[in-house]
Amino acid sequence: MLLFLAFLIGIIAGLRAMTAPAAVAWGAALGWFDVSQTPLAFMGYKWTPWIFTVLAAVELITDQLPTTPSRKVPMQFGARIIMGALTGATIGASGGSLVAGLIAGVVGAIVGTLGGAAVRGKLAAAFGKDTPAALIEDAIAIVGALLIVSAVA
Repeated sequence: MLLFLAFLIGIIAGLRAMTAPAAVAWGAALGWFDVSQTPLAFMGYKWTPWIFTVLAAVELITDQLPTTPSRKVPMQFGARIIMGALTGATIGASGGSLVAGLIAGVVGAIVGTLGGAAVRGKLAAAFGKDTPAALIEDAIAIVGALLIVSAVA
């Protein structure tokens, strides 16, 4: 079950790179799952969720700007893969499967990045503009991340 959740949080990282680590850091910091004896213990530190939350808020705002590059350009895609790896590994580590969680998170991030871009493009075309599609994607990422992290507990 943890590896499936690691895959799912990777998908969230593919949709919104910083929403996934913000949610996972809050889960670890609130004691919903324990990573304190792992190399990813920093995810449960007092300031980690706040830092990722600020970064997630900035990402939600900048995503609405017309100058924001596609999530499929190397820098954006790479960030999503890294965040999928981090968050998947953190969830996996809570059950003793850090490496498997990392791999599941990376695969999820790839699926989320490519799938999210395709779905958002179709939604934007249906709405005739991108903003409603972006807001729907934001909501899915936030609610999805919260549901996934609460399921790890």
